[in-house]
Amino acid sequence: MSAWILLRGLTREARHWAQVPERLRACGLGRDDAIVCPDLPGSGQHAGERAPACIAATTDFVRARLAQGGHAPPYRIVALSLGAMVAVDWAQRFPLEIERLVLINTSMGRFNGSFERLRPSAWPLVSRAAWHWRASTRRDAELAIHALTCRRVDEREADLAAWTAIYDSAPPTRANTLRQLAAAARFRGAPSVPRCPVLVLVSRADALVHPACSAKLAARWGVPLIEHPWAGHDLPHDDPAWLADTITAWVGNALAVPAPSTSA
Repeated sequence: MSAWILLRGLTREARHWAQVPERLRACGLGRDDAIVCPDLPGSGQHAGERAPACIAATTDFVRARLAQGGHAPPYRIVALSLGAMVAVDWAQRFPLEIERLVLINTSMGRFNGSFERLRPSAWPLVSRAAWHWRASTRRDAELAIHALTCRRVDEREADLAAWTAIYDSAPPTRANTLRQLAAAARFRGAPSVPRCPVLVLVSRADALVHPACSAKLAARWGVPLIEHPWAGHDLPHDDPAWLADTITAWVGNALAVPAPSTSA
């Protein structure tokens, strides 16, 4: 069985996937050893590593760490935002290693303008998160991130406690965050669609990256696009059950799109 590789975005790490790995297992998409959540350089267990300022170097880092961990291709990748840029680069440069791609709320400089890739309306909350970067005010930073990326708020206090604890145990540095931002801003990607099947998922209420980015990407490549009607940028947080069910339906070539959870 091909391993499922889950890649998160800017400054986030494996623990931010929360329920998603278990949801995928419950859908029959992988055993415990077949769902792997590697951290990007500069995040999580690699928080002490210098984050590259280009996506290709980040891809090479992840590939090397998977090989060291005994995980061999081909892989199936589910990736969000910056992580999805890594997934696209990976599939375009090493096509024989990737079996499937699920890209969530991502963008490419080749197809999308800078004001779509980072919406101007998001800048105040981005600035607030950066201002409260220190551990002493970290809850305020996580509150700004939650407001920017999430639309499900029924467990916000629990989210903030968990995210602050994650930060305290493996804090990403401002310098690494800026390098990850630079890598994302510079990423253009190749014009050709990856050889493997690709599914693009987009959140209608994404306040960070304009949904048009995913729509244009899917249209240019001629791959399926499925929209979630109320989720924010962090779709895996907002509706993990829908995400797992949708991926399962796509893998099984089902035509019906699962109904989303009720907005909280």
